[in-house]
Amino acid sequence: MNKIVRKAGNLEDVYVYEVGPGPGGITRSILNAGIAELLVVEKDTRFIPGLQMLSDAAPGKLRIVHGDVLTYKIEKAFPDNIRRQWEDDPPNVHIIGNLPFSVSTPLIIKWLESISLKDGPFVYGRTKMTLTFQKEVAERLIATTGSKQRSRLSVMAQYLCSVEHLFTIPGKAFVPKPEVDVGVVHLTPLIQPKIEQPFKLVEKVVQNVFQFRRKYCHRGLGHMAPPEKMLFPEAQRLESTGRLLQSADIDPTLRPTHLSLMHFKSLCDVYRKMCDEDPQLFAYNFREELKQKKRKGHEKDGDSEGCEF
Repeated sequence: MNKIVRKAGNLEDVYVYEVGPGPGGITRSILNAGIAELLVVEKDTRFIPGLQMLSDAAPGKLRIVHGDVLTYKIEKAFPDNIRRQWEDDPPNVHIIGNLPFSVSTPLIIKWLESISLKDGPFVYGRTKMTLTFQKEVAERLIATTGSKQRSRLSVMAQYLCSVEHLFTIPGKAFVPKPEVDVGVVHLTPLIQPKIEQPFKLVEKVVQNVFQFRRKYCHRGLGHMAPPEKMLFPEAQRLESTGRLLQSADIDPTLRPTHLSLMHFKSLCDVYRKMCDEDPQLFAYNFREELKQKKRKGHEKDGDSEGCEF
C-alpha cells in the first residue's frame, strides 16, 4: 500500500480525498506522508470503527464520512483558498482510491464528466487521481490506438486526461482479497481536452462506434446497430451514417480499435454540426420510434384501442 501512495507523488501539505478506504491499509500510508488533511468516504459500516481509531491517533488530520462515493458532494469539503485556475498547475488536492470493482467504471465515467464540466472534485482545478482498478479496466484506460484493449473507456479517459499505468499488484496483496490482479493508474486532467464537444455528445458517439469492437466502424454507427444504440432515426440511418463518416474523412472499413483520438474528434465535430442542423437529432429516442412503430402496427390490426406502451 505504501507503493501506491509513493507513486502518487509528493503529498506534503496536500488535501487528499480517499475513496473506498476499507480497513485503512492505504489510509495509514497517506497519514504518514505529511498531508494537510485526509478525507475518507466509506460506505461499509464495518470499516468505520477501524477508521475512527486511525482518526483518534492522528488528531485533526483524518475526517471520516460514512457515505457513498457516487453521491458524495466534495465541492465544499476543502478550503476555498486552495482552488487554482484550470490553466495553472494542479491544485494541492489529490484523489487516491482502492475502488470497489463494482463502482470503479461508473465512478471514473462520473469523474470524467466532472472534469469536462469542471465541477465535483475538479472545482479546485485539475485535481490529480491515483486509483486502483481491476487489471483489465486499467489496461483499457491506457490502451493506445490499435491495441486489443482499446475501448470506449480508453477514448473517454484519454480525450480529457493524461493517463499513466503505474504498476500492477497481485490480488493477494489486498484485504479483502479480490480474485484478480489490480492495476494502479494515474490521471491528470488536460488543460485543453482533445475533443471540444459536450461530454454527453462525445460519450454517445464513442459508445456507438464501439458497439461492435471487431467489426468495421460503420456497423456500430448505423448499418447493423441494435435499436437501443443508434445515432440516427431509421429512415435516415444509412444515408446519415455515410455522410458522417465521409465528412469526418474516416474509412468506413476501419475497426473501432484503430480509430485515433483525432478520428473521434472529427466524428464528434461532424455529429455536432448535424445536430445543430437538426436540433431533434441529439435528443433522438429510439424507444419513442419503436413505440410509434408498435402503435402503427396495432392500428393496422384494428387493435389500437386500450393498448398501453
